[in-house]
Formats: sequence, C-alpha cells, structure tokens
Amino acid sequence: MTDTQPDPDILRKFDEISVKFGRARTALGKVVFGQEEVIDLTLATLAAGGHGLLVGAPGLAKTLLVTSIADLMGLSAKRVQFTPDLMPGDVLGSEVLEESAEGRREFRFIPGPVFCQLLMADEINRASPRTQSALLQAMQEHHVTVAGARHDLPVPFHVLATQNPIEQEGTYPLPEAQLDRFLLEIDVNYPDIDAERRMLAATTGAQKSAVDAVMTAEDLMEAQKLVREMPIGEQVVEMILSITRAARPTSDAKDRVKKFVAWGPGPRASQAFSLAARSLALIDGRHAPSLDDVKRLAGPVLRHRMALNFAARSEGLTTDDFIKELVAGA
Repeated sequence: MTDTQPDPDILRKFDEISVKFGRARTALGKVVFGQEEVIDLTLATLAAGGHGLLVGAPGLAKTLLVTSIADLMGLSAKRVQFTPDLMPGDVLGSEVLEESAEGRREFRFIPGPVFCQLLMADEINRASPRTQSALLQAMQEHHVTVAGARHDLPVPFHVLATQNPIEQEGTYPLPEAQLDRFLLEIDVNYPDIDAERRMLAATTGAQKSAVDAVMTAEDLMEAQKLVREMPIGEQVVEMILSITRAARPTSDAKDRVKKFVAWGPGPRASQAFSLAARSLALIDGRHAPSLDDVKRLAGPVLRHRMALNFAARSEGLTTDDFIKELVAGA
C-alpha cells in the first residue's frame, strides 16, 4: 500500500501484460468451452506465482486446459500420470551408479519430470500419499533434495494438478500440508448446454483447434513481479482478514463455527487471497483489487484449507455452503 503516484513505466508494463493475458483468456476460451471462471482462476494462479488444483469429474477438459496454457505461454511442460504404483523417484529423479571407461564408479543424477516450468500432475489423488508428498519441497522451495544433494528447478516453476472427486474409487485424500501448497482449488463443473453444443461443433469436425503462443516465460515472471507491486486497499485487506479468521474454530469464534468446523485456514490463506485478488485485477486490466475479487475467491482459497466435522455433514452442510455464510457475514 502506498500513497505515492504509480510509476508510468510500471503502468505501461501493467497494461502490456494485461493485454497479453486477455489474449490468452480469449485463446483458451476457443479450445476449452464453458469454463470461463476456471480459465480466469487458473491464469490468476500463475500470475500470482502459485500452484493450482483443478478438481472435477473425468472428461471436463482439465488436461486440455493445462496443456493449452503451456503452449500459450511458451513454457517447458511435462505431464506425469499419477498412479498407485508411482514412486517419488519417478517424479523427482534418481541417482544411478555408472562406471567410466577408466573403471571409476560414480553416481549420476538423472532429473525426473519435475524439472520443467509447468508440471501437470494428472489425477494426483490416484498416487499414494508418499508420492504426493514428494512434490511438497518442490512446490514450496523450488528445489528438490535427492540423496542429500540439492537440485534447483527451472524458473518459473508451477504445478497444475488435476484431481477426481474423492468419492471415486481408487483415490487417496491429499495430505493437509500438500493441499495448503496449492494457491487455489478450482472446481471444474459441467458446461451449460450452449457451451457443450459449441464444443461438439468444434471438436468433432475435420479441423482441430490449436493455440499459438501469445506470451513467454519472461512475460509470466514480469506479471508475477507486477502483482506484488500492485496496491491493495485497506478495505480489501480487512475483508481478507475478516473472512479468513472467521473460519477458524478458536475460543473466540462464533458458536456456529465452533460447532461445525474441524480445522480452519492458516495465514497462508490470507496470503493467497491477497496475491490472487491482485492477479484477477491484472487479468481484468484493473490497477487494484476490489472487495468483489475477495468474495469471488473465497471458495477457491478456503475450500481446501478447512474441513467441517461430522456434525456439519450430518446436517447436510457442505464446505462451500459454509464459506458462503462466512462471506455474507464479512
């Protein structure tokens, strides 16, 4: 927050980056139909420098969205299909013992698919918790440690993971610490009938839609820098803190929160609110986030950072319903 006049050079860069994100949003809308909110939230996640978790039933274009974003932004991308037998070394890489022509033996590190700029962790909740947790250090610290040696990841580095609804067979719940590393949890719902009609016409004909690069990795890093330089009003900050703190079942919480919330969001939720709100403003071409941005982000920021107890479930109360109550009371 600052009272000084914004730097004209920063404003120029802001407008240029905003235009490029607008082109990316339009291009994605031509290959992923009826998912405008999902597209906006995914782009905002990257602009904020974070990782995203896309949750939805199979066949809703989650994989297509991620691969298209990699093409749009010119990012080096790898895809890992998470399965129950996937091991941590299959993601991070491993050391192999090699013998040189002189007969000297030494270990050589072979990088895994995590060494890219955009990692697609497809159906992440089908792998064991041990393999899921292998991504923790990479997502938080942007390097991995294998056999005691540190290996830095490329810059920028983002994980966009897809997940099937947890009720489906053959899935493992992600550990809370792993979930908290995702800036946003983005629900991917079924498209409406008009969008599905357009999707049928576009995808079942002779011509197949493709996307061209409209941004570079350098543009994305510039956007991430600009997001952190954007001003954020005191009212927006107060709403962020109000919603986040109201979701915690502390001793001074409201009776309804104490009754129904098993555990609530930590400070990382407030950070996610602040960065994602500014990212949405950047994508829309606005120079500062609004209260509406915070309300719009409440579900994606909080739904994976809190849990309701059995009493809430027995009354048919969902996490999203409870978050709406929190927003209404903020």
